[in-house]
Amino acid sequence: MEYRNLGASGLKVPVLSFGTGTFGGTGPLFGAWGTTDANEARRLIDICLDAGLNLFDTADVYSDGASETVLGEAIRGRRDAMLISTKTALPMGEGPSDAGTSRARLVRSVDAALKRLGTDYIDLLQLHAFDAATPVEEVLSTLDDLVRAGKLRYLGVSNFSGWQVMKSLAAAERHGWQRYVAHQVYYSLVGRDYEWELMPLGLDQGVGALVWSPLGWGRLTGKIRRGVPLPEGSRLHDTASFGPPVDQEQLYRVVDALEDVAEETGKTVPQIAINWLTRRPSVSSVIVGARNEEQLRQNLGAIGWSLSDEQIAKLDAASLTDAAYPYFPYRRQEAFARLSPPAV
Repeated sequence: MEYRNLGASGLKVPVLSFGTGTFGGTGPLFGAWGTTDANEARRLIDICLDAGLNLFDTADVYSDGASETVLGEAIRGRRDAMLISTKTALPMGEGPSDAGTSRARLVRSVDAALKRLGTDYIDLLQLHAFDAATPVEEVLSTLDDLVRAGKLRYLGVSNFSGWQVMKSLAAAERHGWQRYVAHQVYYSLVGRDYEWELMPLGLDQGVGALVWSPLGWGRLTGKIRRGVPLPEGSRLHDTASFGPPVDQEQLYRVVDALEDVAEETGKTVPQIAINWLTRRPSVSSVIVGARNEEQLRQNLGAIGWSLSDEQIAKLDAASLTDAAYPYFPYRRQEAFARLSPPAV
């Protein structure tokens, strides 16, 4: 397993981490992902640790806290062997204080997560969404207090825009508070919007990317191909509306390129898609999930080898799309490119 610093911090994280959205799954989204209980989770964690994968990601909103609870049960007695990442901010109820990142909500949410996880500290807390109703100074001062209290070790965000990250980093710098070192982002061969603004920001500010849904919300599993109907057992029948949109022609173009590279390398389509991500700028770790041991071992096979320059170029070309304004001139026009070369 390769380890990397998480952004500009001193925290070493594995290039692959494990997402526990399948743990204790209930409801139309998480129930479709998986219903892993504590015994099954313990076995999957054993396999991860044997492979050197020691970062496990969850969130309070995953099945109303059940994911954190199952993870806590599965790691009992070996907490110090692993890193735990969780998230908060999304609604956990209908009340006015059941969502967001106010001081009251953050303190309550962190204490609740610690109880469910059965631990007295969280290695990485990420805000699951930007709360426009709460001043960033209130958010950051509260998080700083929680770090100083020993409940949190490192801080990050998820699904923020560039200006939201920068406003927060500027406030942290101004007041001497703990700063965000991670950004959990959607990034895949069929979703490269991260590159337009957030990747250059991450490189400039030392904010490492933790990639969620590296297989494009289940579209790069190798089961979806041009001219072939969606398989009956695909989770996309139930979950496509929850995830990021993907243009069908772009998807088929990427899948065609992945299949070409799969034939050349002897690797699977998902392994190639994940491997491509591990070599992208600013990426600290790619979060993989699995409902069973076979899927997990397949995902672990995405590392320990390298794509050739020619194969990377083929995947780059197949997946590249036009950037939105004001970013497209920096890719299309030589004068703009000379003034500010893009990160990728």
